Amino acid sequence: MKTFRKHSSRLLALGSAAALLLIAGCRQDMQNQPKMVPQRGSSMFADHRSARPQVVGTVARGQLYEDQYFYTGLIDGKEQNAMPFPVTLEVLERGQERFNVYCTPCHSRVGNGDGMIVQRGYKPAGNYHDPTRLAQPLSHYFYVMTNGYGAMPNYSAQVTPIDRWAIAAYIRALQLSQNATIADVPTGVQVQNLKDIAIKEGLPASYAGPWPIAEDTDANAEPHTAIYAGAPGLGGPSTSQPVKAAETRVAGKRPASH
Repeated sequence: MKTFRKHSSRLLALGSAAALLLIAGCRQDMQNQPKMVPQRGSSMFADHRSARPQVVGTVARGQLYEDQYFYTGLIDGKEQNAMPFPVTLEVLERGQERFNVYCTPCHSRVGNGDGMIVQRGYKPAGNYHDPTRLAQPLSHYFYVMTNGYGAMPNYSAQVTPIDRWAIAAYIRALQLSQNATIADVPTGVQVQNLKDIAIKEGLPASYAGPWPIAEDTDANAEPHTAIYAGAPGLGGPSTSQPVKAAETRVAGKRPASH
């Protein structure tokens, strides 16, 4: 019995010593890991910096912007009156859908700057049908959505670049639709009266009438000297008449919502 206890004590002592050695070894390994700590010096490299500079020309994932115009709307720092890709019916439909989601609260469905939040006291938004906006190049709208302008914040986080271009194309189509004439219709295409179409689809004839003019708000930062298509402007020829909706449309196309 005494011999057994003696051997047990020795085994326990040896086991404890081995455990201490093991723990000490692990502690040393954890304290001295072969790693580079950011912003800390190093004797491994000639410049004594642990962090290595990026290789010239390195581009992060998802940030290879090969087409400058597509991502900025600028060429040599100037806006252009051109799209970076062909405009199809699908592009315009996508632009209309995104426009109705993100733009109509301020600019309204017809783009006259009299959206719902403007009617509730927010500063009047840009009216796409006044002389100033009609004269602006197409990429101006992309640039404003990307960077913001005046009281309008940028929408680069909410709307992807390709959708911003689709919205810009739809804005141009919206401008053209409100100033279209029968002469703009291709030869051989049937033209119908919008009021007749409204009645045929169970809507009142007034559905194709002029846009209502909203009263001014108290949130304007500057005095207004003119009214354009129901939205206050800051200059240009004054008119108190609302811009009328197009009286005709191409056969087979649904009228735009008001």
